[in-house]
Amino acid sequence: MTNFKIAGFDLPHAQEEDKLRRILSSALKSRTNQTSQLLLKNSCTYWDESYFGLEKVKIFSDSPPQEQAEILRLCNHGLLKEAYFIEKAGVGYMAKMVILAETTEERMLYALFSGDEVTHLAKISSFLENSEIVGTNDPFLRLLEDVVESSDKTVLLFILQVVLEGWGLTHYRSLAKSCQHPELSTVFHSFLQDESRHHGTGVTLFDEVSITKCSQETIIETLALFLQMVQLGPQHIVTAIEQIKGHLSPQQKIKIFQELNTETHSGTRLDLLLSLMKSPNAGTIVQELEARGSFQPFPADKCVVGNW
Repeated sequence: MTNFKIAGFDLPHAQEEDKLRRILSSALKSRTNQTSQLLLKNSCTYWDESYFGLEKVKIFSDSPPQEQAEILRLCNHGLLKEAYFIEKAGVGYMAKMVILAETTEERMLYALFSGDEVTHLAKISSFLENSEIVGTNDPFLRLLEDVVESSDKTVLLFILQVVLEGWGLTHYRSLAKSCQHPELSTVFHSFLQDESRHHGTGVTLFDEVSITKCSQETIIETLALFLQMVQLGPQHIVTAIEQIKGHLSPQQKIKIFQELNTETHSGTRLDLLLSLMKSPNAGTIVQELEARGSFQPFPADKCVVGNW
């Protein structure tokens, strides 16, 4: 029997004619507006070049319109796929927390939260073809997948609900505000109240736990890896450009990172993450990460893998 992980990233979708799909569609009908959303799968420019800062990148501006459109398509598709996998992991995570709950009320809350994540997943899925969303090699999502497997409730609460759900609130608000398609914008807006409740619950529960040395070390090591990904700047944008333009030299990549003003961009995100971690119960965690320089953005030349 296949050993599926909690995040479920590699879980396949049922066939179109599968009876379970019809039952699920019926159950979701009151929660989503799937009929109209299904028409949008072939539209892929939901965020324009200014959202990604591409208008400041010379190699993009000098490219033919067809290449610009392909780069923008990859950037757009990357955002949708990331949201899809985050919500897919959320379904498994919340179901796991139902089992780990220590009171009836906590169990009831997490059961409701799992329903929220199912609704979010259904809404995002309707903008993507099933063939586009099976498996991922994205470093952040693979880190997320590993964390969800943890059996340490303190680690789960702090990393996933205090930090990442808090981060997700700002991210989804940004996606909603800048999205050029009203229907998709509404979808992301609809996530915000749920995500705020999930984050607030995590903060409340984390403030009540006693953190062991083992939990603390795991949190520090995991967040150091995550913060390093943020320090490295918008790698996905450079990757999208390289996919369309062909191999880029280290100097070309450095120039793109400079044009994207990566140090300022990453610095803003790191400041937000630092503010989310400033819990009375997490003082030692923050101090250790600060001592490692984890909240300092990398300059453009250090964002090229192999240059540091």
